[in-house]
Amino acid sequence: MTAPLTASQLAARFTEAFGTEPDGVWMAPGRVNLIGEHTDYNEGFVLPFAIDKTARIAIRTRPDSALRLLSTYGDQGMTMADTNALDKSTARGWTKYPLGVIWALQQRGITVPGMDLLLDSDVPLGAGLSSSHAIECAVISALNELTGAGLEAEEMVLATQRAENDFVGAPTGIMDQSASLRGAKDHAVFLDCRDQTVKLVPFEAHPAGLVMLVIDTKVSHSHADGGYASRRASCELGADVLGVKALRDVGVEDLQEASGLLDEETFRRVRHVVTENDRVLQTVELLASEGPRAIGPLLDASHVSMRDDFEISCRELDLAVETSRSNGAIGARMTGGGFGGAAIALTPLEAEQQVRAAVVKAFADAGYTAPDIFTVTPAEGAMRLA
Repeated sequence: MTAPLTASQLAARFTEAFGTEPDGVWMAPGRVNLIGEHTDYNEGFVLPFAIDKTARIAIRTRPDSALRLLSTYGDQGMTMADTNALDKSTARGWTKYPLGVIWALQQRGITVPGMDLLLDSDVPLGAGLSSSHAIECAVISALNELTGAGLEAEEMVLATQRAENDFVGAPTGIMDQSASLRGAKDHAVFLDCRDQTVKLVPFEAHPAGLVMLVIDTKVSHSHADGGYASRRASCELGADVLGVKALRDVGVEDLQEASGLLDEETFRRVRHVVTENDRVLQTVELLASEGPRAIGPLLDASHVSMRDDFEISCRELDLAVETSRSNGAIGARMTGGGFGGAAIALTPLEAEQQVRAAVVKAFADAGYTAPDIFTVTPAEGAMRLA
């Protein structure tokens, strides 16, 4: 991965591209979900953390309605649009995320001017680390300030969710943007997705002699495809049959009865969500009482549930998890929406190099594309940099 540009470097690139200085530079981080997958849109619990890989934007408002969007990577060239004529059917690539944010703000009655925008990001694309939400959260943070909208973090979360759901076309919940907007250094974000209540939970791996490895399998995924939507539909069907508002209202003790009411596939989807909610609560308790070394078995159980009950893993993710565990990681799981992307492996410092080497070798032996493996630490949420 190329090194990210500093705020001053990005501002200089903006001036070079657009012939004028930006109004400012904002950033928002990607996220790793420690545990709690596909629970967010079921009004459940999640425990993500913002990571030290970010999307950064330099931006300047214009006196007209023209939009000029440019990124530092790829060869897409400049995208032109108009704030008065946004069209989700023609939005392409990364630009649909800032365009979606502009559209969502307009739906709230906020007047958004034209603008020039330059994006730089080192959040890996398609890896399940929420590169799209990092872009959206950087953009909404900037526009919230530049338009004087005065939105609270909870309101920005809902606006970016609307951008994802109704403009981008991905039926996602509120976890990713909550972590990006509300994250804090050395903490995970314990989020109740029913009421957006947040509690910051200390999560410091290094003092405990651990490192969090991310294994990007290079199997690209997209939340806007049918796999994610079909899982969400199964959850909604399960909640409807069980007579609850959302699967958040089903406890582990209710699963035996649920098994007699649901078809086999829907029951497995429901069982994942119900047990995953329970694992999130257990993880929060263990982090407080015993620290990060105690949560390994819960990470392992989460992956098994996603692999077997929710069926959102893939061969590459399973190989990354299994190889990490057999070479010293104390817990590992796929992270993100699934069907590709990344796995995480909570690993003792002394086993880090062995895990890295073993995973690379296992992928080569299987004929898979070489994975990217890197460490992440809990980082600050979205902010203005310059």
